[in-house]
Amino acid sequence: MHIVFLKFSTNKGQASQFMDGHKAWIKRGFDDGVFLLAGSLEPGLGGGILAHSTSLADLQSRVNGDPFVAENVVKAEIFELDPGKADERLQFLVS
Repeated sequence: MHIVFLKFSTNKGQASQFMDGHKAWIKRGFDDGVFLLAGSLEPGLGGGILAHSTSLADLQSRVNGDPFVAENVVKAEIFELDPGKADERLQFLVS
């Protein structure tokens, strides 16, 4: 499993220009079964994504395809998490 942080960068002011493409990119991540959760980093710092069923290399390629990343609206950080314990509702995430 991976946690992706998309923190606003130098071109934050151009977010509205690329928002439609960013939303389509997020939708593809859910449609492909890779994204489990997406939301905002508060207070107004950017966004975050919980991803699974993908390799780090494939996720990095996917993240690089986000218009926000390509246009430097956000900087992406990807962290790999190896869950060892989970609530029973999230047990499917434990390897």
